[in-house]
Amino acid sequence: MQLNDKAVLVTGGGSGIGLGVAEAFAREGCRVAIAGRNQQRLEEAVAGSDGNPPLLARPCDVSDRKDVERLFAWLGEQLGPPDILVNSAGINVAKRAIGELDPADWDRMMAINNTGAFNCIQAALPAMRQRKSGLIVNISSIAGKRAMKLGGVAYCASKFAMTAMGTTIGLEERANGIHVTNVYPGEVNTPILAQRPTPVPPEKLAQMLMPEDIAACVVTIAKLPPRALVPELVITPLYQEYA
Repeated sequence: MQLNDKAVLVTGGGSGIGLGVAEAFAREGCRVAIAGRNQQRLEEAVAGSDGNPPLLARPCDVSDRKDVERLFAWLGEQLGPPDILVNSAGINVAKRAIGELDPADWDRMMAINNTGAFNCIQAALPAMRQRKSGLIVNISSIAGKRAMKLGGVAYCASKFAMTAMGTTIGLEERANGIHVTNVYPGEVNTPILAQRPTPVPPEKLAQMLMPEDIAACVVTIAKLPPRALVPELVITPLYQEYA
């Protein structure tokens, strides 16, 4: 499929995987909007992008349903309803083991990592159903498939919830021509690594996946014909075991 002129919304688009995905779609000729909580980061992302047409940006806290409604109203005015929605907003914290996790951080991770994606999907679906087409990509994590101490209890729980949500919505909406794909990256060199309990050494960073690796996969999925569905995709760096 040709992606030229498709309307794309990427949450968590100010940095990391979200920005990599947004830039990849822009290079395909898509009209791309990014959203995130950090205004400065969004402005820097737009200024640093070489897409044509250029990226559009709007601040949004996806955990705030009213804020998401305002985001989609703005998007409708700027680009129209999205043909493709990429849910890439996500957070973690340094104190992530159950013995030290702040309950407020549990609430915040569940609200952003899972409920935030729900809010955006719910806002995007009516127009997709009307068109009988659309692609929703949820950037989860292998921590949403295999619980691991590295991710922490709240992060794993939020990503498992995102996995279940995306899978169920995909089953329900395929009759409406809507494709839902959950992507499960392993370790990726992105700013979220700054929230690790201990710093990641440079030699480890050099071996990790890069945002453009995930972006290439997402664009490939978007280019498939309507008859093809990729419900799940796991991608890890070569060193990281997954079984």
